[in-house]
Order: sequence, then C-alpha cells, then structure tokens
Amino acid sequence: MDRQWSLEESTVVDAPPELVFRLVSDLRNMGRWSPECRYVWVVRPPARTGTRFVGLNRRGPFLWPTLGRVSTLRPDREFAFDISVFGLPIARWGYRFEPEGTGTRLTEFWQDLRTEGFRARAADLLGTVFAGTNPARRIALNRSGMRTTLERIARTATASAGA
Repeated sequence: MDRQWSLEESTVVDAPPELVFRLVSDLRNMGRWSPECRYVWVVRPPARTGTRFVGLNRRGPFLWPTLGRVSTLRPDREFAFDISVFGLPIARWGYRFEPEGTGTRLTEFWQDLRTEGFRARAADLLGTVFAGTNPARRIALNRSGMRTTLERIARTATASAGA
C-alpha cells in the first residue's frame, strides 16, 4: 500500500466563519476538541504567524510532547501550524473556513512533513515509539481524529452562535 501524505475532512458548522475562526485559532482550545491533544500552552497568545506553542498529546498509554509554530493566519479564511518533535518536522495541520449558506464549511487538513532522508526515517521511528503509531496506521487514526475534532468544534461554535 502506498503511503498517503495528506488528508482532508470537512463539515458544515451552523455559525459564521469569523466565530469559527476565532475559536479554532485560539490554540488553547485544541485540548477540548482533539482526541489526541490534551493541552496546548501558547508562548504569547493570541496566535499570529510565527507564534510558537507546546502541545501535550496522549493516545492510550502513549504520551508525547510536540512543538508547534503558526505558519498561516488569514483571518476568517485559513489557519495552519507546523508540528515538530525533537527538532524533526512531523506535520502541518490546518483549517480552512468558507461561508456556506448562513454557516461555515470547516475543513481540517493534514500534511505529513516526514518526506525524505534520515530525518524523515528518524521522525517515523519517533512516532512509532512515542505515539505508538507507525506511518501506515497514522492516516486512519488522523481521519478518525479529524472527524471527532470537527464534530466537537461544530458543537462548540453552534452553541456559541446561539448564545
């Protein structure tokens, strides 16, 4: 089976793009929505391009820290960040926000940055050891996690829009 290097999942949220963007771009919320992320500490909130943060992740008995840096911040349109572990690039995670009717089409995307050479093989090994997930299983776990994350964001945003 060929390795999949990227993935996208979408949902429609019953809230305007500016509200959904505000919630998602506050990285401290990620621990509420993601099934793997437990906590995010942002060096200097609010997030801007270049903002650095530390994430603490857990899946079953596996616990691992990550370092992140906001790579794209286009208000109400796109928010993305790059994740590394021990200085090795791992992934780019992001969100796109598109008006749809009276709501927002929210798309979460993931791109594997472990693409070549020794550093990529080392990052793959670290993912297997610390997160308990080899590259072949990562795509299925990410797809499931993205669906859960989007569902939780949509629930929060819809409740906030109605308040």
